[in-house]
Amino acid sequence: MAETDRQLAERLERAIMGLLERRADTASICPSDAAREVYEGDDDGWRALMEPARRAAWRLVAAGKAEVTQAGRPVTETEARGPLRIRRPRR
Repeated sequence: MAETDRQLAERLERAIMGLLERRADTASICPSDAAREVYEGDDDGWRALMEPARRAAWRLVAAGKAEVTQAGRPVTETEARGPLRIRRPRR
C-alpha cells in the first residue's frame, strides 16, 4: 500500500522530534537529517523529501515544539530564505 502524504508528514515530524531528542538541548538539525532518516533507499532519493521535511518543521513550529533558525536566530516562515536549521524552542 502506498504511503499517503499525511503518513509521510507524520513520519517526518516524528523523525525531526526524534533527532532533536537524541541531541544536546542546544543542538540543531538540518531538514536533510530528517529526510535521510525517513528515506528508505540508499541513493540520493532523500532529496525529494526536503520540501516535505521543511513543511514538517514549520508545522512543529506552529505547534510550539520546534524553532526554525538561520544564522542562529529564529525566523518565521515568511522571512526564511535559504538553508534552515531546526532546534528545540528556547524558553
